[in-house]
Amino acid sequence: MSSDSIIEERRESVAIVTLNRPEKLNALAPETIAALSATFKSFANDAELRAVILTGAGDRAFSAGTDLSELIHVKADAARTVADLGQQLCNQIEQSQVPVIAAINGIAAGGGCELALACHLRIAAPNARFSLPETKLGIIPGYGGTQRMTRELGRARALELILTSSSINAEDALRLGLVNRVVAAAELLPAAEELAREIAQLAPLAISACLKAVVRGTELPLAEGLALEAKLFASLFATEDMREGTRAFLEKRKPVFKGK
Repeated sequence: MSSDSIIEERRESVAIVTLNRPEKLNALAPETIAALSATFKSFANDAELRAVILTGAGDRAFSAGTDLSELIHVKADAARTVADLGQQLCNQIEQSQVPVIAAINGIAAGGGCELALACHLRIAAPNARFSLPETKLGIIPGYGGTQRMTRELGRARALELILTSSSINAEDALRLGLVNRVVAAAELLPAAEELAREIAQLAPLAISACLKAVVRGTELPLAEGLALEAKLFASLFATEDMREGTRAFLEKRKPVFKGK
């Protein structure tokens, strides 16, 4: 799906979704949130899809977050809806059955940072900067930032970042484990595509099960997380892909997975 505020293109089994408001640092207007949500909803029914890359247009920003020119007009009784829609989108991304890779090409602030946090893997350009600066505006992060940043960095580091409205540069983000790698700006999208293609070659049902085990499991007590892992592990033994993968390994050939 494409709209004025996002562009979606397919490269074989990989979808690339680009936030397309570079003149606004790819700020998230309501129509952007709606378009992203519709796009990720369509991905849920796409049997050929193996990975998604989310990035921003231009070379200055992944996304500067919610469009403040629109946010300033939001009344208190409508603010909960704003938060709910943003959280629903981030939940859609996090609960995707295929990996979502953020290719962070600059500023990731506020809602833009929260979008990146919802992605499963993150690759950053050297000019990437991460921040949750909402306290400067008299509010707090509303798209899940207080929860996901804390789970990524730990409580003390997350609170310092949120309470001071400070930012983290790409190298510090790598050191703290907030991103998987930092690559030259010109190599950002190629690196994300290479990672996506690497994942796309593997068994899609197993990849989906890994995502469920990690995303859901980290919210559960250890015993329940282990039970979830065991359930998913056992379920894959009923798949054609499990038999194909095992036979291919024993026969020393490349497997041909069908997602069945």
